[in-house]
Amino acid sequence: MKTNRAVRTPGGLSVRLDARALTVVVLLLAAALAASVVLIGTGDFPIPAADVLRTLLGEGNAGQEFIVNELRLPRVLVGLLVGASLGLGGALFQSISRNPLGSPDVLGLGQGATAGALVVIVLFSGTANQVAAGALVGGLVTGLAIYVLAWKQGVHGYRLVLVGIGVSAVVTAVNGYLLTKSDIVDAARAVVWMTGSLNGRDWAQVWPLLGLCAVLVPLVLANARGLRMMEMGDDVSYALGVRVERVRMLLMVAAVLLTASATAAAGPVSFVALTAPQLARRLTRSPGPNLLPSLCMGAALLVTADWASQRLFGADQLPVGVVTGVLGGVYLLWLLVTERRAGRI
Repeated sequence: MKTNRAVRTPGGLSVRLDARALTVVVLLLAAALAASVVLIGTGDFPIPAADVLRTLLGEGNAGQEFIVNELRLPRVLVGLLVGASLGLGGALFQSISRNPLGSPDVLGLGQGATAGALVVIVLFSGTANQVAAGALVGGLVTGLAIYVLAWKQGVHGYRLVLVGIGVSAVVTAVNGYLLTKSDIVDAARAVVWMTGSLNGRDWAQVWPLLGLCAVLVPLVLANARGLRMMEMGDDVSYALGVRVERVRMLLMVAAVLLTASATAAAGPVSFVALTAPQLARRLTRSPGPNLLPSLCMGAALLVTADWASQRLFGADQLPVGVVTGVLGGVYLLWLLVTERRAGRI
C-alpha cells in the first residue's frame, strides 16, 4: 500500500507527505499530551485529569491553579522539551553517522556536559544557573572536539562513532577525577545532578529551552531533505546539489546545542537520544531520518518515564534518569544483538 503523497501549494511548492509517518506523529503527540495531563495530576495532592484540563484553561480554584501552574506544569514542560530535544538530537547524530549507535550517549556529549557542570560545582561551587551554563559549554566543547578529531576530508560515520567513544572514555575519567577532588557536600550535589532528574524544575528552565527549540527545530526540519539525501552517500548527495559539509556541520551544531541544552536543563538523562529515533523508525517503517517522529517519541518517552519514576516504586520516587537508564540499557543490549545477527557489527 502506497503511503507517500505529493501536495502542491498555490505557489508551486511541492511537499511529499508520508501518511503513515504523519499518523505516527499525531498518535505520539496525543500520547505525550495525555501522559502530561496524567503526570500533572500525579502527586501528594492528586488532581483528576478533567480538573487538570479545566485548571489549564483558567477555570480551576486557587489551590489547583497554584499546584498545576506553578509546581507541576513547569516540570512537565521541561520534560517534554528535554525529551523532544534529545529525540531530535539523537536522530540527527544517528543519521549523520549512519549508525544506530551514533547517539549523544555513546558519542560522549552527555559526559562532556557533565564535565562542564562538575567543573562549576566542584571548583567554583556555582549556583544552579551557573551549573546549567557550565553543562552547556561542556557539551559544546566536547562536540567541537569530536568534530575536529573525526575530520579527515570530511566527517564520516564509523570514524565519528569511534572518536566519540574515545572522547567519552577520556571525559568520563576526568569526571571521576573531579569527583574524587570534591568535598562531601559538592560530591553529593554532583551525583544528584549526574543522575538526571526533573525534580525542582521551574519556569526558569522552561523559557531558555523553549526559545532554543523554537529556533533550532524549524532550522533542522528545513534541512531534512539534504539530510535524507546524505544517507545515500556523499558522492550521490554532491551530484544532487547538496552542499554536504555545510549541511553536516550545521546539523551537527544543532544536534550538539539540543543535547547540551537538554542536559543543562535536566542533567544527563540517559538513552532517550538512543532509543527514541529507533523506536520512531520502527513505527513509521521509513528508512529516512524520521526527525519529527523522533522528536515526538522523545517527548512521549520522557514524560512517561517521569510518571513511572513517581508511581511504580511505592514511596520511593526515583530520578527519571534511573528509569531511562534501566530501560535504555536493556534496549541497547537488544540493539547490539540485533545488529550482530544482521552482520552489521
